[in-house]
This record gives sequence, C-alpha cells and structure tokens, in this order.
Amino acid sequence: MDGGTVFTASLQGIQQIKSRDGEILTRPFLDVCKTILPVIDSFVSAMSFAKSDIGGNISRLENKYSSNPSEFNLLYSIVRSEIDSKTVSFASFLGCSRAMDFLVELFRNLLAHPDWRMTQVCSYSYIKTLKKWHNWLASSRFSVASKLAPDRKKFMDVISGKGDVNADVEKFCTNFSPFLDENYKFLLRFNANDLSTFLQASVGVDDMKA
Repeated sequence: MDGGTVFTASLQGIQQIKSRDGEILTRPFLDVCKTILPVIDSFVSAMSFAKSDIGGNISRLENKYSSNPSEFNLLYSIVRSEIDSKTVSFASFLGCSRAMDFLVELFRNLLAHPDWRMTQVCSYSYIKTLKKWHNWLASSRFSVASKLAPDRKKFMDVISGKGDVNADVEKFCTNFSPFLDENYKFLLRFNANDLSTFLQASVGVDDMKA
C-alpha cells in the first residue's frame, strides 16, 4: 500500500476486467475481488467469517478456472457450464457477487454518512444487500459481528495509507458496481438469481439462502 490506499491495486485491476469484446474476464475479476479483501482484515475478528466466505467462494471459482483456463477465460462461461448441473462453483459465483455488493454498499455509506459509527454503516449496508438472502442464524451472526466493528477513525486510518482514500473509495464504487449489475442481469436471463433453486448442499448456501 506504499504511496496509495488499500484500493489502489483494485483500481488498477478494474481496468483489466473487460476483454476487447467487452466481456468480463475470469482471472482479472477474481483478482480484483481478492485485492479488496484486506479491507475486511481492518475489521479484525469482527468480519473474519465474511472474509472466510468470500475467500472460499473466490477459491472455488479459481479452481474451476484453473481446471481449463481456455474454456473458462470468460467469467460467464463458468456459469453457463453449470446452469444445468447446479454445482458448487455456480453458487460461489452468486455468493461472491452478493458479498462484493455488500462491500460496495458499505464503502458508499462510509462516504455518504461521515457522522455514522461503523456499526451503523455495517448494519445499514447489510440490510440493503445481504439480509434478504440470509436465514435467521446468518442474520444473527452478522448482527453480533457488526457490534464488534472497529472505531470509524481507526478503520479509515488503516485503509487510507498515503493516498486519498475518499477519492479511491468513490472511484472503486463507481467503476466496480457495473460489473456486479452485469452479473445479476446475466443471472436473471436464466431465472437463476435465487440460491434456493440450487443445491443447498453447496458450501455457504445454508448461510445465504432466503
């Protein structure tokens, strides 16, 4: 993070996500998701389970990609290959997209509500994104974790580094959100935006289902 913020690497990676034909590339998309994980580290133990879930989803998608990089060079090729089989990496794609949606909402609220405590930022962002997909147990776990969120000033100091963190947060939200919107639009074409229609035996599904 020398000379920049925790978002610097992600902002650079975003520029590589689309192919010349305007399609989302698997490896660059997952790399950007991975480079944003240090933000969760700043929550210390409060969000350790969230990092584990996101990291696990990314790893499963990476494994699918690595099994045949040429076939799965495009992100949606993974989804297309599993529309019928309803396997774990499909659920991981949806879980990863939803988790990143939560993080983007959290970043937006940090900028929009400078007077809010981190607990408020986390709770509101959760209600706007993940809560509708979670069962009672998952919601309760998040509620407990959000109460352990770090002091806002300390959190901002950690992710700021030596750069303009507010500017980088805004750039990240503006430039990454369209990829998530595209993911959801793609899923809707297959009526596949509800994990309850897919294998509940998949890793993490029980924590995300409605």
